[in-house]
Amino acid sequence: MEWIPEIRIGWLNGWIPLGLLTLTDMIMFLIFPKDVVARLFDRSGWSQRQIVFTVIGKLSALVGLALLFCTPMKIDSTVFRVGFAVIGLGLIGLVKALFDFKNTPISEPVTRGIYKVSRHPQIVMSTVVLLGGCIAIGSWSALLSLTVARVFSHFGILAEEEVCLEQYGDDYRSYLNRVPRYFLFF
Repeated sequence: MEWIPEIRIGWLNGWIPLGLLTLTDMIMFLIFPKDVVARLFDRSGWSQRQIVFTVIGKLSALVGLALLFCTPMKIDSTVFRVGFAVIGLGLIGLVKALFDFKNTPISEPVTRGIYKVSRHPQIVMSTVVLLGGCIAIGSWSALLSLTVARVFSHFGILAEEEVCLEQYGDDYRSYLNRVPRYFLFF
C-alpha cells in the first residue's frame, strides 16, 4: 500500500471493481419494479443540512473514484488477492441486500434477510466493494477519500432513518433498537 499511487489509464485499473459495482446496480435496477427503484432514491423529507453533507460526501467520493479509475491494480500481489476477495464479498452482500429490499412490501420497513444484522446493508456492502478496490490498487489516499466520503454520507443515513420513523412509526423504532446501523457496531 502506498500514499501516492502511480496514476495512468490502463485496462487493469481500479475501474474494474467500479464497473462491477455499477453493473450490479444497473442489472438490479433494470429487473426491479419502478416503484422499488424510486423508493431507493427517495430524498423527500431530508433537511437542507442533510442534503448538503450528503453532497459533500459525494464530492469526496469523486476523488476516491477518480483514484480508483486511474490507478493500476497491483496484479500478482497479496493486496490484489485480498482486495478482490473483499470486492466479491461486498458484491454478494449488495445483491442480497437489494433483493431483500425489493421483496419487502412498501407498506412495511425493510427488516428481513441481511437487514436483520444491519439497518443499511446496501451502503455497507457498496463501501466493502470500494474498500476492496482501494486495497486492490494499494492506495492509502483512495482509502482515506472513501473514509471521508462515508463519514459525510452518515448524515444521509440519519435522514433516511428519520423518514422511516415518520413513515413506519413504532415498528421502525423497535427495529432501530434491535439492529445496529453498520453491522456489528453503532
